[in-house]
Parts: sequence; structure tokens; C-alpha cells
Amino acid sequence: MLSKIAVLIFLGTLFVTAKDLTADNTEQIRIFSASSAAEILPQSEALPIEVFQVLDLPLSVHEASLVRSDKSLFLKLSLANSSELKLVGLRYSLVSIDAKNQIQFIANRVEGFSIPAYAAKTVTFKTPLKVKQKDGERLALMVEQVISRESIWEVVKAKDAFEAYARGDYSVTPVVLHVANQVDSPRDLPRVFPFYDEEF
Repeated sequence: MLSKIAVLIFLGTLFVTAKDLTADNTEQIRIFSASSAAEILPQSEALPIEVFQVLDLPLSVHEASLVRSDKSLFLKLSLANSSELKLVGLRYSLVSIDAKNQIQFIANRVEGFSIPAYAAKTVTFKTPLKVKQKDGERLALMVEQVISRESIWEVVKAKDAFEAYARGDYSVTPVVLHVANQVDSPRDLPRVFPFYDEEF
């Protein structure tokens, strides 16, 4: 009789110990899974960018950001075409503005895309950017040139206007020069521009 009781007590002890071990292991697995997911899942690396809007351009930027992919940063823009022409490219300046409202130019590039008349589109350009944003700095972007096959819109003295914007002087209105595009490729020939991604 005593031996049976001893066996029952022993089995009960094993059951409780096994239950505790299972609970501990489950908790360890849960902690490991959470930490592993934090290492594997990509963090939200989108850096917001202020937009210095040039109202006389036929292209407006509604949203701008730098998005991370494969350890590189790429410019993502939400664009709207307010003209009756198909737009095929732009030139932009990207700067950082420090706490003293001084600007540091990061990039000045030409990128290609395709937006029909009176249409909107979000594009992510494939040209990687090297940006090291310091504490207290903010990023800002201005479109300096817009290109269609028929016309070119150019911001006159774009750097001066951008520097005034960085200082908070919004009284300086950028002047836009509109000229015929006499150097663009014919309509039946392909254009050579960097690659980009389209998002609708």
C-alpha cells in the first residue's frame, strides 16, 4: 500500500515538473520568437521630406520621403501633373537644413518618369542616395525643372529661392522660365532615363 502511494506521489511530482518545464520552454520560445522577429522584420525607415512647392511648375509634389531597401535609401514622390502635356522628367534638389537654417546640398539629379496630362502617380526612383541625417536637421526638396517632349519649365535662381525658404523667408517667390524643348528625342525614339518604380 505504501509503495503504491509512493509511486503516485513520484508520478505527480514528475507531472508538475514536466508542466513547469513546458511552461518555461513555451515562454522561452515566445521570447526568442519575438526577438528574432525584431531582428528579421525591416524597421520603418521612411524619412519624411519637406517640399518647397513651386506653384508655377506644372508638376506638384504632394508627398516626399526617403525609403530604405537593401540598405540603401531611395526617393519616393507623389506627383500630380496639372498640364495638358505628358510629363517625362524632372530635376530636383535635396538638402538638409540644420538648426541655424543653413542648407547642405545632398543631391541635384535628373530623373525620368511618365505622367499623362492631368494625372497623378507615385514613383520611387532607383538611384540610391547617401543621406546621414543629424539630430536637429530636417530634409527638404525642391523641383527645379520639369520636362515634357514639347516644353521645359526651369526655376530661375533656384538655389537663392531654396536658401530663402530654409531661412523661413517665404516672400521670395521662385520665377519659372517656360521654353520650347528643342533638344529632346523625337516622339518615336526611346528616352534614356534612370529606372523608377511606379505605384498607383
